[in-house]
Amino acid sequence: MEIADRWTGRTARLLQNAFRMTNDEFAERLGISTRTVVRWHASPALEPRTEMQQLLDMTYERADDSVRKRFWLLNAPPKSPEQVRPQAQALRVAIAVVVRGDDVLLVRRRGDNAITWQFPAGMVKPGASAAAVAEQETHAETGVHCAVRERLGERIHPTNGVIADYHLCDYLAGEATNRDELENDAVLWVARAQLHRFIPADRIYPPILAALEAA
Repeated sequence: MEIADRWTGRTARLLQNAFRMTNDEFAERLGISTRTVVRWHASPALEPRTEMQQLLDMTYERADDSVRKRFWLLNAPPKSPEQVRPQAQALRVAIAVVVRGDDVLLVRRRGDNAITWQFPAGMVKPGASAAAVAEQETHAETGVHCAVRERLGERIHPTNGVIADYHLCDYLAGEATNRDELENDAVLWVARAQLHRFIPADRIYPPILAALEAA
C-alpha cells in the first residue's frame, strides 16, 4: 500500500495510534517536541511543513508490517455509523498572557494557517496545574520568566477546538528569544494598544481585553 501524498494532523495522529504510543513516546521516536504532536491532535487538517512530511514518511516506511496494517485499518472509512470511533476528550491548553509594562508577549507559530500570532501556550496533562504549565511553557518557548497573577477563565478555542485556559501573568525576568525554532519563527513584545494588529480583536477572549484595559 502507498501512503497519502501529504500528511495531515489527522493522519499523523493515526500513525501514532498505529504505533500505540503516547504523545511523549511518539515525539521521542520522531525526534520532535511533544507540543508538535499535541498540535496535530488539536488541528486535524493541519499539513506539517516539508521536513516534517519527510520525517513522517521515513517513520512509516521503517515501521513493521503490523504497524502499517493498523495504520491502514484506522485510516479506512467506517462501513456504518456504528463503527465511528468516539471522539477523545478535548485537549486542555494553558495560555499565558504575559504583561510587561505596556507590552504583551506573543509568539508566531510555524506551519499552521489557522493561527499566526498568539500567546505562549502549552498542553496541560492530567493532574497538572494549568497555571504552572503557563509559566513553564512561556519560559521554554521564549526564555521569559513570568508569574500568574490571575486566571481569566476558559473557553473552547474558536480556531482549533481545544479547551483554552487563560492566565494573566506578570513579567519577572529574561530576554524574549525564540527558544523553540521548530514550533515558532518569532517571539515579540507587542504594545497592548497594537495587539489587534497581530490578533484580530474578534478572536481575542474578551476577558483578556478587559484585563489588559484594567492593567
